[in-house]
Amino acid sequence: MFQIVRSDSRGSADHGWLKARHTFSFADYHNPDMMGFGPLRVINEDRIEPSQGFGTHPHRDMEIVTYLIDGALEHKDSMGNGSVIKAGDVQRMTAGTGVFHSEFNHSTVDAVHLLQIWILPREASLPPGYEQQHFGRDEKLNQWRLVASRDGRDSSMTIHQAVDLYAAVIEAGKELLHSFADGHSGYLQLVAGSVIANGESLDAGDGVAIHELSALTVRATSEAEVILFDMGGD
Repeated sequence: MFQIVRSDSRGSADHGWLKARHTFSFADYHNPDMMGFGPLRVINEDRIEPSQGFGTHPHRDMEIVTYLIDGALEHKDSMGNGSVIKAGDVQRMTAGTGVFHSEFNHSTVDAVHLLQIWILPREASLPPGYEQQHFGRDEKLNQWRLVASRDGRDSSMTIHQAVDLYAAVIEAGKELLHSFADGHSGYLQLVAGSVIANGESLDAGDGVAIHELSALTVRATSEAEVILFDMGGD
């Protein structure tokens, strides 16, 4: 299966201060055919206006990954963490038994652009946790950089689920290959640019659900940024 999710087919929300696109059902957007893919429950592409954001609110029993595309996001949580997440940063918060957090655009001038990703954890009631790392362009250039994984290998962050998350920046004309182990599925999200993935043209915002395929080939037709979820195993 190679199911393309076009950018303009996603759910949308415009709250003035927040413009969001929802790959899977979320909040007021409900699509019974798009309730998630494996343990992947949410991919929201958010644009938040200057000095605006989400006030303090709760989460539990979810792995929440924030992938900063552009701008800066101010984060505070009930675990005592406070930080500003900038472009190239990736944050992982294990909500577990329960956390409260807030997220605001740190800039008074520029919008912030990000992906918010929710992954169902392997078990309920995990201890809350937090990680944040920067992954520079050079680390991702024309290669798959593991940014989060089930075991934290290769200096990646830890996701409490059988999921490996990769990021790449691919120059025009360059090609990357990813092989899937037996029983694994994948989800490719195009952050920016244009690519041809397994012969199909994709543009910014498009995604692909991948199941029962042994390999994925991604060739950039313009400089592109992509993330890839490899899901399966234990």
